[in-house]
Amino acid sequence: MKGRIHSIETFGTVDGPGIRFVLFMQGCALQCMYCHNPDTWDPSKGRVVEVQDIIGEMEPYLEYYRRSGGGITVTGGEPTLQAPFLAALFKEIKRRWGLHTALDSSGFCETEHVRELMDVTDLVLLDLKQIDCIKHEALTSQPNGRILHFAKWLSDIGKPVWIRHVLVPGITDGREDLEALGAFIGSLGNVKKFELLPYHRMGVYKWQELKRAYPLDGVPEPTDREVQRALALIEAGRQAVCTCG
Repeated sequence: MKGRIHSIETFGTVDGPGIRFVLFMQGCALQCMYCHNPDTWDPSKGRVVEVQDIIGEMEPYLEYYRRSGGGITVTGGEPTLQAPFLAALFKEIKRRWGLHTALDSSGFCETEHVRELMDVTDLVLLDLKQIDCIKHEALTSQPNGRILHFAKWLSDIGKPVWIRHVLVPGITDGREDLEALGAFIGSLGNVKKFELLPYHRMGVYKWQELKRAYPLDGVPEPTDREVQRALALIEAGRQAVCTCG
């Protein structure tokens, strides 16, 4: 069983609980305008590895992961494109060390394709980029029906989820969209945490290195006030669902 990876990070602290080994997979079906890893899109690039290669990369840092209550987080790119490889990797990590496993995903996948992977995944970090289907397609090149179906399926099977949403001024900060996002989150029974991530421009240099025009050139990062406004609108949408229920 082989996979194609982009890179690794041995001391991640923002992609799940504790200190984490973060594995960046190669390949993605979306092309988000604000992507800070466009170099992961091409599924033919990267490095080919086997499960034992990743085990060997993790082992020197094992005690840090154990003592902090951490583990491994796989991101990308889109990790579900390589679901069979990751299922084999997570199974081996569970067998050897019993570590916590997390998947950072856009959710753009078929549920049958990831069923075996979900059996050995403890937490899904789910990026809900835009709740409106037409706006989602404009932002990412793909509609969001498959993503919303995946989110509902995770709720149905009781898989713990952290929801993430990137706040981009003029793109993902509309009042109706944020309230609808909150309502959708409120309809799920498995959300353990919500993270509103302010848009940043730290990945622009990668677009330049790839000789790609950056689609959001000139779009500013959101202010603290804009972030607080968005949080309030999302919470209002969630509370409306709770009140109706």
